[in-house]
Amino acid sequence: MKIAIAQINTKVGDIKGNAAKIMAAGKKASGHGADLCVFPECALTGYPAWDLWDDRGFVQANLAALDTLAAAAGDTALAVGFVDRNTSGTGKAHFNSAAILHRGKIAAKRSKTLLPTYDVFDEERYFSSAESNPSFIFKGERIGLTICEDVWNVSSGKGRLYGKDPVSGLIKEKPELMINLSASPYYRGKPAMRHELIKERAKAAGVPFVYVNQCCANDEIVFDGNSMVFDGKGGLVARGRQFAEDFFIVDTERLPKPLEWKPTPWPQEVTQALELGIKDYLSKCGFKAVAVGLSGGIDSAVVACLAANAIGGENVIGISMPSPYTSKMSRDDARALAKNLGVKFYEIPITGIFEAYNRELAPVFEGRKPDITEENLQARVRGALLMAVSNKFGAMLLSTGNKSELAVGYSTLYGDMCGGLDVLGDAVKETVYAVANFINETRGNPIPRRTITRPPSAELRPGQTDQDDLPPYETLDPILAAYVEDGKSESEITALGYPAEIVRNLLNRIDRAEFKRRQAAPGIKLTPKAFGIGRRMPIARGSHR
Repeated sequence: MKIAIAQINTKVGDIKGNAAKIMAAGKKASGHGADLCVFPECALTGYPAWDLWDDRGFVQANLAALDTLAAAAGDTALAVGFVDRNTSGTGKAHFNSAAILHRGKIAAKRSKTLLPTYDVFDEERYFSSAESNPSFIFKGERIGLTICEDVWNVSSGKGRLYGKDPVSGLIKEKPELMINLSASPYYRGKPAMRHELIKERAKAAGVPFVYVNQCCANDEIVFDGNSMVFDGKGGLVARGRQFAEDFFIVDTERLPKPLEWKPTPWPQEVTQALELGIKDYLSKCGFKAVAVGLSGGIDSAVVACLAANAIGGENVIGISMPSPYTSKMSRDDARALAKNLGVKFYEIPITGIFEAYNRELAPVFEGRKPDITEENLQARVRGALLMAVSNKFGAMLLSTGNKSELAVGYSTLYGDMCGGLDVLGDAVKETVYAVANFINETRGNPIPRRTITRPPSAELRPGQTDQDDLPPYETLDPILAAYVEDGKSESEITALGYPAEIVRNLLNRIDRAEFKRRQAAPGIKLTPKAFGIGRRMPIARGSHR
């Protein structure tokens, strides 16, 4: 059987646009003589559509689009992810489903069995689980069709997440082909993990296994593509592009020789994820340009480089806003970066504005010494200026805070936290430096070298460095990962060899900063546990430590 894999970029809510992409890919597959063209999970609605899935009009629109696609389907069938109604009268109102569209009708429908409710997933909020998911016959072949999570219930150190394993159930029916429609989010290392998972499932089935994943970014979540086809021995025989749409065809009767799986170096992988995240977030929100505050520091330099590569330097506005404490080196590096990237550049000194604020506040603050208030005031002046530029030019402001800073509250509400997207919100400082070095090594050194090598500083007071208030990032970052991403306790982290006082202080700071993070711009997910929709912590809380 000739199967076309359509790794498409879907837009949440754009049912007409998604249907048009499906139609176009189906015609292309037909032109190549394919028997079947497969698409990602929820390809019609986009994934995740969240509470749109509870909107009856939205679900009806996706069903109407499915009927239109079915009517247009010819001898090349389409395997399309959509949302179906649950007419049983019990459970949630809808199913996460897939349909086989063939010769003018819906030839078969199957629904998802395993509904994830961890991290960014909340499918039990919207869908009922399929009670059964039998194989079906198509063009004389028995096919087992599953949807995303259905392939993930495998044994691990933590045991199985679910009581059922749809893949094992289908294997008992002796299918000749296995297919999985997915919308599997990216995080660092996930493509390699997914490769091993599907490889083992293909070996267990003993038949070709087709896995199609969407490739797009929807809000905070990036989907990396990496669609795959395996032979019955677990050999990878075809692979889709990473972080880009793709279309390719395999013939299950004449599979090519297995390919070598080559994992992408992680700084490159993360860079690609961030750039796709920026590009899709802007286009799907209706923005063509961005504004970035250029401090001369590492974080803003990396954000500017990512944005320039994602949407073109001509669509990036860089703003330097030196204060009384900004070094000449920072001003020079900001200007050099902008020139290297070909972005629009403006310098707006804030000394006069800052002094005016201090002058007007002097009667209120009489008798009180300068402290963090004046530091935050500089950040808030900059935030107001950046938002003004954003408004005037219709350019989305990108905030530049990294995960290490957001974790401990080393950020200013209504200051450097201003923006519509926090590009580095799930990138710890180690990751920021790795991406900076990758960019310089592969793109002609746009970031001035001393921006990378000098100690990071907010430059809000004379001689300030980040380590005045924080432990070194090589200590902070692994503690943060252990607590937030791995879920380790204070005692478990201390047992790893970190000083108990530093661990307790950092964990308390992480907990207390929740009120800031709740007001932060959405960030692009890069790790198994990002700050955002996948981590739900109370703001007002006591401490158990």
